[in-house]
Amino acid sequence: MAAPSGPAKNELKEKLKAEKAAEKAAKFAAKQNKQKQENTAKPKSQPKVEPTPTLPPFQNDTAAGQKKVLHSFEHPHFSAYNPSAVEAAWYQWWEESGFFKPEASKQGADAAGTFVIPLPPPNVTGALHCGHALANALQDTLIRWHRMKGFTTLWVPGCDHAGISTQSVVEKMLWKKEQRTRIDVGREGFVRMVWDWKDEYHQRINNAQKLMGGSMDWSREAFTMDKNLSAATAETFCRLHDEGLIYRSSRLVNWCTALNTALSTLEVENKEITGRTMLSVPGYERKVEFGVLTHFKYQIEDSDETIEVATTRPETMFGDSGIAVHPDDQRYVHLIGKYAKHPFVDRRLKIVADSKFVDPEFGTGAVKLTPAHDPNDYQMGKTHGLEFINILNDDGTLNANAGRFEGQRRFDARYTVVEELTKLGLFVKKEPNPMKIPLCEKSKDVIEPIIKPQWWMQMQDMADAALKVVESGEVKISPESANKSYRRWMASINDWCISRQLWWGHRIPAYRVVFEGEDASEGDDSVWVVGRTTEEAQEKAAAKYGSKKFHLEQDPDCLDTWFSSGLWPMSTLGWPNTESPDFKQFFPTSLLETGWDILFFWVARMIMLSLKLTGRVPFKEVYCHSLIRDSEGRKMSKSLGNVIDPLDIISGIELDQLHAKLHVGNLKEDEISRAIKYQKTAFPGGIPECGADALRLTLISYTTGGGDINFDIKVMHAYRRFCNKIWQASKYVLGRLPQDFVPVTKLDTAKLSIPERWILHRMNVAVKGINDTLEAREFSKSTQFAYQFFYDELCDIFIENSKTILSDGSPEAQSSAQQTLFLALDVALRLMHPFMPFITEELWQRLPKRENDTTKTIMLAPYPAFDASLEFETDAREYELGLSCAQGIRSLTSEYNVRADGRAFIKASTTDSYIKINEQVAAIKSLSGKGIAELQVVGPEAQEGAIPNGCAVFVLTADLSVFLELGSRLNNIDAEIKKIQAKLQKSQGAAKKQQELMSKDGFEDKLMHESLSRFSESFASFLYGLNMNAFCVDFPEGPVAESFRRDRQHVDLQATDPVPERPGRGDDDGETTFMTTDTSFIDNPPPSSRPPLQPGALHPPEGPEVGVVWLPEYKGVEAVDYPEVEGFDEGPASW
Repeated sequence: MAAPSGPAKNELKEKLKAEKAAEKAAKFAAKQNKQKQENTAKPKSQPKVEPTPTLPPFQNDTAAGQKKVLHSFEHPHFSAYNPSAVEAAWYQWWEESGFFKPEASKQGADAAGTFVIPLPPPNVTGALHCGHALANALQDTLIRWHRMKGFTTLWVPGCDHAGISTQSVVEKMLWKKEQRTRIDVGREGFVRMVWDWKDEYHQRINNAQKLMGGSMDWSREAFTMDKNLSAATAETFCRLHDEGLIYRSSRLVNWCTALNTALSTLEVENKEITGRTMLSVPGYERKVEFGVLTHFKYQIEDSDETIEVATTRPETMFGDSGIAVHPDDQRYVHLIGKYAKHPFVDRRLKIVADSKFVDPEFGTGAVKLTPAHDPNDYQMGKTHGLEFINILNDDGTLNANAGRFEGQRRFDARYTVVEELTKLGLFVKKEPNPMKIPLCEKSKDVIEPIIKPQWWMQMQDMADAALKVVESGEVKISPESANKSYRRWMASINDWCISRQLWWGHRIPAYRVVFEGEDASEGDDSVWVVGRTTEEAQEKAAAKYGSKKFHLEQDPDCLDTWFSSGLWPMSTLGWPNTESPDFKQFFPTSLLETGWDILFFWVARMIMLSLKLTGRVPFKEVYCHSLIRDSEGRKMSKSLGNVIDPLDIISGIELDQLHAKLHVGNLKEDEISRAIKYQKTAFPGGIPECGADALRLTLISYTTGGGDINFDIKVMHAYRRFCNKIWQASKYVLGRLPQDFVPVTKLDTAKLSIPERWILHRMNVAVKGINDTLEAREFSKSTQFAYQFFYDELCDIFIENSKTILSDGSPEAQSSAQQTLFLALDVALRLMHPFMPFITEELWQRLPKRENDTTKTIMLAPYPAFDASLEFETDAREYELGLSCAQGIRSLTSEYNVRADGRAFIKASTTDSYIKINEQVAAIKSLSGKGIAELQVVGPEAQEGAIPNGCAVFVLTADLSVFLELGSRLNNIDAEIKKIQAKLQKSQGAAKKQQELMSKDGFEDKLMHESLSRFSESFASFLYGLNMNAFCVDFPEGPVAESFRRDRQHVDLQATDPVPERPGRGDDDGETTFMTTDTSFIDNPPPSSRPPLQPGALHPPEGPEVGVVWLPEYKGVEAVDYPEVEGFDEGPASW
């Protein structure tokens, strides 16, 4: 077929072109239609948001020691709260300016008094942990508070040499790095290594204390092995020895074979086991059996008879020198006075009668006696004249007294002894036995009682004096649990073994006199002299021994660390020079703040030594803080990986960096693996930068004066956000002040609006609350007052209210609001400074200053005090009625998801309440949220229908209710009723459970008084809310309404105390809840992801969540009849 040509060809082209265009148009239409359907099916996608660029690290541009250069809020690092930027430069300026020295505080007659804290010196064993951070925060809070109150303040810093702990950690480091021991290095070389370690970690510790904001006087810093403190230690030893209080004696001591030193009883932990248990022991690859009673027999001399004994330590049989039985035990009466034969060594064992220590019902009734290795056997050995046979070398191996077993390790011998007894037919059996195993607190080695010549201190008379000053109140110890522990310990005290077989520490200033040609007995006290110097000791020896030729050998042992630490409050102030200016002005100190776990180790010994050496107490008050555990309540341990370096919280740290830090220490590989596993779970994203202020506030808020602290990093994040709230609120206030703003010296209270009077009243409440709680050492409550005032009252309420005043108010009203905003912010920053020194200094320095105010730093500014002229209690109550209305409206808008164009009504049943609320309409509307476009107040004289049909209602008081018009939003009335019924039933069930718990026998006995009070008040508030929110609408029609009318729900509860009337509020979760301004309300709830709101907080208790729907178009509205409920007034809750 021929191809078309001419007009036909052109016609074909046009046809094809038209078809192609039609096809293209159809495809485009289909595509458009598809897109339209997709847009209908799913919400419009949000525009792509570019990620916020990460700021480079802040570069401090302030010269070292100079006052910080303040940057504009427009600066990228200062537009929002940035801890590293805010906290930079301030500390160096404070220190360089001398603000930490007592000379910077008020002096003499101008001062309110003297307030001195001796810092509990951290050990130079390593970096600081959160326990140190807690101590730093609490002590610095008290120092800064007193400094601002006009006291002459001194906080003395320093570090402790920590003999056993530091020597142990350096020995582990030496072995890990070089596979050498201290013996390989020698005493002089090893001590030099420990000094190097000390210098490095001492500096790290000081740097950490500074980063946390501790305002210590570094010009008075001390170290327990400084020249002055070492001289004080030698002076104490010599004085007490000359008085006969320190003596040398061979007695049974707690010996740690791992550390090769004696320990005091307080350095020994007793691990309880209920039966056979395999435990890890340092130096042993395999676990060792404990909790077993091993029975075996001794052959009676010249007889075929045997006597069966039982022991938990069969390896000690090599030291047996006797067998004890009860004199009335008829099984053994015929054997008393006879002898048994030792199967492994040539020794006779005398059989003696003892009624004091022998229990005929325990074991076999016959007790093997090892006087050199057991406290009870030691006493019986003394009583019955038995031989004291030491079988152990210092390293825990058996010595020559074990015969052919010599050289075996003690717990290896535990098994070989049983094997050999079995061969001889003397082994009987093993049986489980509950027991306590003494462990070294430091090494976790099993302690061996061994007779050793040691230096001891008589304690009873000193303890009696130290107990007396606490009982008389001359020294106050809190909390009460610590006071009771102190009194219990001091009433039953033993002499103190003060010598340690260490190379690192204060070498004992005692010298053995070695006579020419004679072998002096090391254990004989008569051949020892003591001296503050070698020359003094030489003179004493010459005077004592006349013309005899001798030379002196200084005791190689060191003093217990707690001996020198016990002098800390005195020695750091110049003692024994009692004419030292610091000693004369600052001793005794004011307060010691420390952990309860060293109450007897350290606190008691300081009191005893101070009374003995100066005749005065070392401090007037002791506050013992709680111990910090991880979020799961476990003790913090490096091997668990749950130890948190406070600097990692301040600066932030990545997860891989956390892992890397584990490899730097002395952990074993299996411990590192376990720690890494925990870190991955606890800190999957590492630890974000929180800053020192958030760290401090968190730790202080945890301090309630009882129980341990379960530290949760999530709470830290919440306080980090609180810092940003402070920052942004301060930006707002400063941005609303004119350039020429000058704060007035005193407000004109006559011109104040009700919101201003309210915030100033609440400020006064916070000022009094914080001062009172700090005085009472109720640290957690003090932070709660600060948090509530700033976050809930200043930010959430007054600043929100001020926006309306500043935009719509008269010039006079605006000026008044600006002055009030300034005063509230200024006071808030000064109130919070002791807790949060960095952010408060940064922001306070930006505030305008009053005329003639030359104060250089907030830390020297006066601390706020209660101001009677700012007491507006009546105005505050009126304003809080308005707040209740706003909170009720917010609750309803949240519950019913009203986000715009909402209409709300306030029904006032009395003329008085109508007038009070009507005056606050603008303020209430501004606080009711953006969803409310119109707000009306309806008085008692209002006509019927003033409140439209179909409203949700929130009952506030007997006089006030708020209503939210729902209109078309209320689509299903029956479903709404069901929902509210379900809430009521849930609340009734919860109340019933709580009531059942409270009614159980012994409930009150199991709770401390404070806890019981909190529980009872919480329950009372719960019942009040349930009472106020009971479903009280009766519908004439509909299946649900009929069911409800028929079954008639009742509140069937009981309460033990009358419930105070509380104004209501709603929170932001859409449920109806309540608020209170009563400062006794719900004290100290547990921390949550948001910092807890505490006494006086405008926040809901854990109560019922029940709503009410107002449907006045239905007739016959009835109230639910309440049955008799103890603690409530009976009567209908009707409208």
